[in-house]
Amino acid sequence: MRKNAERRAALVDAAIEVLAREGARGLTFRAVDAEAGVPIGTASNYFARRDDLFTQAGGRIYERLQPDAATLGGMAEGPRDVAQVTALLRDAVGRISAYRTGYLALLELRLEATRRPELRAVLTERVREDVEENVARHLASGMPGDATSVRLLYLALNWLIVEHLTLPGVFAEEDVRRLVGEAVERALPREETRPR
Repeated sequence: MRKNAERRAALVDAAIEVLAREGARGLTFRAVDAEAGVPIGTASNYFARRDDLFTQAGGRIYERLQPDAATLGGMAEGPRDVAQVTALLRDAVGRISAYRTGYLALLELRLEATRRPELRAVLTERVREDVEENVARHLASGMPGDATSVRLLYLALNWLIVEHLTLPGVFAEEDVRRLVGEAVERALPREETRPR
């Protein structure tokens, strides 16, 4: 298998675009080559099997969805109140929405994982780690809410993002912003919803 890391990354990014546009059935080596603008046969030189494309695409999506250092630093600064939690979650929804193809590809991967045990194992581990990392980061920040609050917000906002990206006419941008705020208000325990 080829070792050029830059070319491999470009092929994985192309696979994400193909997944988002054509679904898992459309993810072929030939389609990835065409999307990446490379000679036919290039992807098969970098990936032994289609399953490798699926798992590496999933990993790459999560890399690209991670908050940047400034966002993570924002959790360490400013007030520890509901308004700050709301602002951080609005930022997360905005960041994910801005990478529409990545999130749609991730939905395709989740569906494909119901048929591919190896992919299911990779995604299960990655999503579990992501959820637990979010819980740990939130708790360490001193923000209001407990682990259950974080998990409830994760579940609610993920479905809001699915609606927003797959059926954008259901909720307008201002509805999405308002619903994020409402979800935070309702998920946090009442005694913690007052600014400190």
